Amino acid sequence: MAAKIKENEAGKQIPRHIAIILDGNGRWAKKRALPRKAGHLAGSETFRSIATYCKEIGVEYLTVYAFSTENWKRPEDEVKGIMKLLDKYLHEAIRDMQKKQIRLKVFGDVSRLSPSLRELIARTDEISQGIEGFQANVCINYGGRAEIVRAAQRYAQDYAQGKAEELTEESFSDYMYSAGIPDPDLLIRPGGEYRLSNFLLWQCAYSEFYYTDVLWPDFTPEDLDKAIEEYNHRDRRFGGVKK
Repeated sequence: MAAKIKENEAGKQIPRHIAIILDGNGRWAKKRALPRKAGHLAGSETFRSIATYCKEIGVEYLTVYAFSTENWKRPEDEVKGIMKLLDKYLHEAIRDMQKKQIRLKVFGDVSRLSPSLRELIARTDEISQGIEGFQANVCINYGGRAEIVRAAQRYAQDYAQGKAEELTEESFSDYMYSAGIPDPDLLIRPGGEYRLSNFLLWQCAYSEFYYTDVLWPDFTPEDLDKAIEEYNHRDRRFGGVKK
């Protein structure tokens, strides 16, 4: 669904929902002769900074691609490091969510995660129910195609049980991880790559794309401002014509 856009004090349109592919952590570390997990650590701090900035400027939803279904193919030490960072972040989120008034949701198949991580995710879900305002969505063990297949299976099950009527685009969206959330207005990909990499394939049908060579750990609020400035120069017609 198209998001209703708000404006800041300078008259600039602020995207209601921003999606970011967190790309470039490994290359950032390699440039500094550091292990790849050092890049992921730096990237996690950047996420914290950007999420805070998004909340400050009036963005309502931030969805980030942190770990894909394909990322399990990476070296075992790197995967363990990412999971350790996730554990640390979830503990910190449980501590700070209410104070900072930030909701946190995890999108993806969490069944492959450890029982302790699944328990922490369930706790953040519980806390989020009592919070209104900014929401950060972290995609873990997520793939856009897998999400669409999952949604189709869930709809088919409900239809077979008489719980669902004729399928429409709107009703199908209700079976996605992002149910109830407006589609991203702006998708940002740092790191110099020009592809979606199986991220939010359904939701980004009409999103504006912004690419930059800046590696994710080096991405700053100023870089986000540049993306939003570019977004403000886009002509969003959603398949129609300009009036």
